[in-house]
Amino acid sequence: MKIYTRKGDEGETSLFGGNRVPKTNALIEAYGTVDELNSHLGVVRSHNPSEQIEQTCRDLQNELFTLGADLATPVSKKEKIARISEKEITQLESLIDEFDVSLESLTYFILPAGTSAAAHLHVCRTVCRRAERLTIRALAETELNKLTIAYLNRLSDLLFTMARFENIASGESESQWKVD
Repeated sequence: MKIYTRKGDEGETSLFGGNRVPKTNALIEAYGTVDELNSHLGVVRSHNPSEQIEQTCRDLQNELFTLGADLATPVSKKEKIARISEKEITQLESLIDEFDVSLESLTYFILPAGTSAAAHLHVCRTVCRRAERLTIRALAETELNKLTIAYLNRLSDLLFTMARFENIASGESESQWKVD
């Protein structure tokens, strides 16, 4: 199979099910940003994070493909595809709790910094927040699985917690936000 189809040369792409939409469509922006997040997680993995962060990033990368497919497939589509459910959201919450056990309670804001892997997890968090905003915008224009928004919201919390965990696991102290 060739990597190019020439079908997008006029600025449109197909959703699962065949509907053609402009590449500037909010839904395309949303799942394109999810794809960007997935790539950033790959960058985190290239920075040799702790084993727990490595495994979690790998698992999240696989799950983000499910999220992208969910966003690209109208909820009215009769074909059965994997969709984000309460189960995935609960799993994210469990991961947050697991990582959080090793962390001190926050009583101040921290700067996104630290090891290369941790700093890039902070980038992942901000890209995830953008994906969440774009998904909310897309929901105003089309029928989507509403659990995708809760998933992205929880995922950004997990990515923040993972960044903190990675710094602590690497012996890196957190940079506190200080107002002069």
